[in-house]
Amino acid sequence: MVDSAEHEAYFTWRNYFMMLMDRLPVPIAICRANGEVTAVNPAMAAEWGLTPGQVRGRNLLDLFRPSETAAPQLDRLTEALRLGRRSRYAIDVRWTAAGGEGAGCEGELVVEPVGDASPTYPALLTVLRVRSAETSTSAGPAMEVSAVEARILELAAAGATTAAIGKAIGLTVDGVNYHLTRLSRRWRVPNRTALVAKAYVLGVLAPGQWPPAQRRSE
Repeated sequence: MVDSAEHEAYFTWRNYFMMLMDRLPVPIAICRANGEVTAVNPAMAAEWGLTPGQVRGRNLLDLFRPSETAAPQLDRLTEALRLGRRSRYAIDVRWTAAGGEGAGCEGELVVEPVGDASPTYPALLTVLRVRSAETSTSAGPAMEVSAVEARILELAAAGATTAAIGKAIGLTVDGVNYHLTRLSRRWRVPNRTALVAKAYVLGVLAPGQWPPAQRRSE
């Protein structure tokens, strides 16, 4: 029988860990050995324009496409899992940017088995190193945003607080702040007021409409 104090300590540690994940700007996911995502932070989910809740339960191999040169590393990872080894494996991957349009992105998925030694397969900690982080923003118009970013901008323009935005779209406060910060850096604006103003200037939000809404392509 599990001691209640140990049970409480476990969930306290888990909640703290998830809070740290949400705050990190580095894309991170935790998966089962078969690739099923069990935890993911907003930075990783944002690569596809999704929320963490929309990514959990999906398989990394459905989200990423290993490059032609990745086969040897995948074989080494499979063998390491079978033998219970602990090491780090870097796998070249490709994926489609947020919105599913335009040039694909590429990078390196660093996979590391984690957890105590056990008869079962360990969890996998995966960290994405994006090699073409600026491709989608430098190659296309600055107005291109993901569905999640567009919804955040709509709510921010309507005066919603960060907490209210998070509740409306299923993100934590840190997750909303991550997206706002990312947009502010991309558009080079200093604060939320300027961010909303630039969203109108760039044509992301439709002028003369209340409540604020994204301008739809004709």
